[in-house]
Amino acid sequence: MNSSRATVERIGAVQSPVLRKGAVALLVSASLLLSACSSDDGRAAGEDGSSPPAGAASAPPASVSPSADLPPAKGSVEVVKTLTDGLASPWGLAALPGGDLLVASRDEATITRIDGETGRKTLLGSVPGVAPASEGGLLGLAVAPTYAADHLVYAYLTTESDNRVVRLQYDEKRPAGQQLGAPDTILRGIPKGSVHNGGRIAFGPDRMLYAGTGETGDTGLSQDKASLSGKILRMTPDGEPVHGNPEADSVVYSYGHRNVQGLAWDGGKRLWAAEFGQDTWDELNLIEPGGNYGWPDVEGKGKKAGFVDPVAQWKTSEASPSGIAYAAGSIWMAGLRGERLWRIPLSGEADGEPLAAPQAFLEGKYGRLRTVLAAGGDKLWLVTSNTDGRGTVKPGDDRVLLLEVR
Repeated sequence: MNSSRATVERIGAVQSPVLRKGAVALLVSASLLLSACSSDDGRAAGEDGSSPPAGAASAPPASVSPSADLPPAKGSVEVVKTLTDGLASPWGLAALPGGDLLVASRDEATITRIDGETGRKTLLGSVPGVAPASEGGLLGLAVAPTYAADHLVYAYLTTESDNRVVRLQYDEKRPAGQQLGAPDTILRGIPKGSVHNGGRIAFGPDRMLYAGTGETGDTGLSQDKASLSGKILRMTPDGEPVHGNPEADSVVYSYGHRNVQGLAWDGGKRLWAAEFGQDTWDELNLIEPGGNYGWPDVEGKGKKAGFVDPVAQWKTSEASPSGIAYAAGSIWMAGLRGERLWRIPLSGEADGEPLAAPQAFLEGKYGRLRTVLAAGGDKLWLVTSNTDGRGTVKPGDDRVLLLEVR
């Protein structure tokens, strides 16, 4: 990623790059010994310019383990239904055991439960301490792997002084609007800004909690390993560094990022992350523990020693990627400014080489797309983001869609 920053929305569309192979002749059959583990669309002036037990110390496995059933080079997307609509600034989405969903409102600082069958909405309550402003607010959500026993929900949020990760106990037996306990901060001190707050959180196959952060517009923070900005973080469910992280006593897992808002693991338990570029290239990265992903020295594929290049890249007008998910052998990436859903079919190769060129779906049909979440098998949940202050609001916005993909 280049070091200069745009102060206005990136303009102009460029044709999507055609990536790599159309077919794969060789399957990787051995597991590789790696420790593996989604800015707002954010240019400097705005988002788009517009498993072991929970306390396990070992690093997560990242074996490739490709399946004999690779995804087809070309895929498809069918919108099965609109589960619910009328959501205000939805951001984080997490699935509860049983199939219901939790959705966070960035600007209203509330969490709402959505019935996974009927779409009926129940307000859990407001999260105290959130200070919504510009790209900050109540952002990512994650349900604890131990939810059946402790009913803990994790959230990434912006306060008056920082970004932080908290956990709250959810008691569905209490009256609607009063079902959230007081937030317990497990990690504080992530720098905040009007832009590039990151915000995606997810529990990995190792049952550790991962968080994508942004550099808040201060480019130097991405390369500063003492800062929590511009990083992917890996921590225990209590917010402590995991033994086996690249550096002892640090939650920093990878660095040199600009604004990470998409996190997902593939079938080989490899961590993928999407992040916003500045003016030139948005990125999909295969994450290596301790890897330096280049910002602000490199944007996109710089082929410079010491930096990890992205597996795929897009012109910023075509993506501005937020959430990602893995389903049906592909990574699926939601685009904000790009207003489309990208499919990146995986080959299972150790370097992350895609099976075929990325393919776009739903272009312009539902506006800005914020979050995508695996719903089991060939299904995905997709959240629109037109009420975030940068989209064109249409009747029914914002909504959660159920997709069938291949």
